[in-house]
This record gives sequence, C-alpha cells and structure tokens, in this order.
Amino acid sequence: MSTDSDQTKNVKGNSNRRVVIACSAFVASMLGVSYAAVPLYELFCQVTGYGGTIQRTEQLSDTILDRTVKVRFDANTASGLPWDFKPVQREVEVRIGETILVNYTATNTADISTTGQATFNVTPMAAGAYFNKVQCFCFTETELKPGESMEMPVLFFVDPEIVEAAETQNIDAITLSYTFFPHETEKPVAAAAVQVQDNSNL
Repeated sequence: MSTDSDQTKNVKGNSNRRVVIACSAFVASMLGVSYAAVPLYELFCQVTGYGGTIQRTEQLSDTILDRTVKVRFDANTASGLPWDFKPVQREVEVRIGETILVNYTATNTADISTTGQATFNVTPMAAGAYFNKVQCFCFTETELKPGESMEMPVLFFVDPEIVEAAETQNIDAITLSYTFFPHETEKPVAAAAVQVQDNSNL
C-alpha cells in the first residue's frame, strides 16, 4: 500500500518527465526552424534585394541611359579555402542599363583538389535590387585541382529604374563583393561573422 509521500513523489516524477519531454521537443523544433531559416532568408534576399543581395535575371535591359555609375569589385576567401581569389579589374565605369562582362580569377594553392561556393552582395545595400546578374560563377560550385587557375566571368547590368527610386537615384558608385567558402562547411546567415581574408587590395 503506497503512502501519501510515495504518491507525491510519483506525481512530481511524472511532471518532471513531461517538462523534460516538452523542453526537448521545443529545442528540436527550434533547431529545425534555424536550419530552415538559412535557405528561406537567402531566397527572400534574392527576391527582394534586401541586404544588398543581387538580382538574377536572364533578360537584358532594353534601355541604356547616358548616365554612368562606377562599379568596384571586391574578393574575399573564407578561412579553410586555400585559394588566391581576386578581380581582374578593380573597377569599371558603366552606363546604366548596359550589359558588362568582367572577370575574377581563382588559383588553388593547395596540393589537393578543393571546391568552393561563392556568396555575394553589393553596397550600398539599396542598390542590390537594381544590380542584375545574367551570368555568374556564383550560381554553381567551383572545383579547382591542385595548382589550377580559373577565370570566372560575371555578366551584369544596373537596372535603369535605379534612377527613379528616391533612395537610389543619387548613387554613383557600387561595390560588388564575393566571398568564397569551402563547400564542405555551412555558409552562415551573416557573412560578417566569418573570418575572411580580403584579397582585393593585393
């Protein structure tokens, strides 16, 4: 025959188990949400241009303005990827709406094959919604054999609508920035949290 004390212990034990199960389920659900948030955030940025994310398009601009904008190119390599990555041209002056082809280069300095995936954005961030890429090495992974060098093209144009929006109509310079990450590692939501090696000024 159980005592009141034993019954109280059983009730407390069952209650504690329910709390542990509930907490475990909450933690698991939060982990699932955090993993899902990364691709959803990237998709949101690509659609809206939020955070300086560039637009991807297959259609060229029908309008080319006389007004020009200076486009600067930046290259970074995350820790763990032994690549020498840099732009061929540091900057170009382009007419708004004009399609321009530029190149980056990458060399694998390791004695093994390595694979990288590039992330990208532009500054000022407001210009991201108007910076359109038609072709880019960042659309796919890149594998380099030991000592291999590769030229990486970027075909882009600046949407003429950039001169219509109040927040972008006075922009006269844009920086296009890439960071290559090792393919084996997860890319963070905030690239600024990852230590990178800036090769732009080499």
